[in-house]
Amino acid sequence: MAAPAAALASRRAEFQNEGYVVVRQFLSAADFGELQDELHRYVTQVVPHLPEGDAFYHDRSRPETLKQMSRIENDPFFAQYIQHPAWRNLAEELLGEPATCQGTEWFNKPPATDHPTPPHQDNYYFCLQPPQVLTMWLALDTVDEENGCLRYIPGSHREGLRPHGRTRTLGFSQGIVDYSEADRAREIPILAQPNDLLIHHGNTIHRAEPNNSPTRHRRSFALVFRGASARRDDVAFHKYLDSSTAQQEALGVKNAAMTIQR
Repeated sequence: MAAPAAALASRRAEFQNEGYVVVRQFLSAADFGELQDELHRYVTQVVPHLPEGDAFYHDRSRPETLKQMSRIENDPFFAQYIQHPAWRNLAEELLGEPATCQGTEWFNKPPATDHPTPPHQDNYYFCLQPPQVLTMWLALDTVDEENGCLRYIPGSHREGLRPHGRTRTLGFSQGIVDYSEADRAREIPILAQPNDLLIHHGNTIHRAEPNNSPTRHRRSFALVFRGASARRDDVAFHKYLDSSTAQQEALGVKNAAMTIQR
């Protein structure tokens, strides 16, 4: 059922003002169940045969430590799924223009892994102007401060891109280099239940702590949507690619040049 016009206007205003918005219980129970089943199929049947640059592990000898997958849309089911109207319609509502999905990702913080997500802005990787791009992040597990919830800085999407540099975090090649205690004081942690959707603007600063839970994963599925008006700065993008490739090679990833990390 479509949301009332007043609710849609409120949601878009919140996104424009804060740089993020949360939609609780986004998909129908049937749609969410199907997505979970297909992701389980992909992880168990497809991932073992992917090149190293498309699936990142904390420890490749332990499949349960899978932490990130990209280019999932190469799979036939997900090639169709990225056209799902519920996702696209919401993206277009928030961006205020036609939009297309430019990529899929799956993230995990396995239990008791000391790997924080560095503070960053997605559009530093995308290099789009105007920055008409957003990431839609769907919780697959209960997400709280113990297992590494997302933390946003409200309004940071209106402050431009910050300087980024290489990180030591596999799967996140670039992080904000001058992140301060004042920045941390502005953060808002977002708690989520399975099927809650967090949407953030491409310039919104966000990060996540390590998963300190001894038993719980923190998995999510994300789609990135790009507005029709956005154009890529090819000079900036290739500079980012060079830095990303160097970071992956330093961390021992094979075929690093084939992968675009974020």
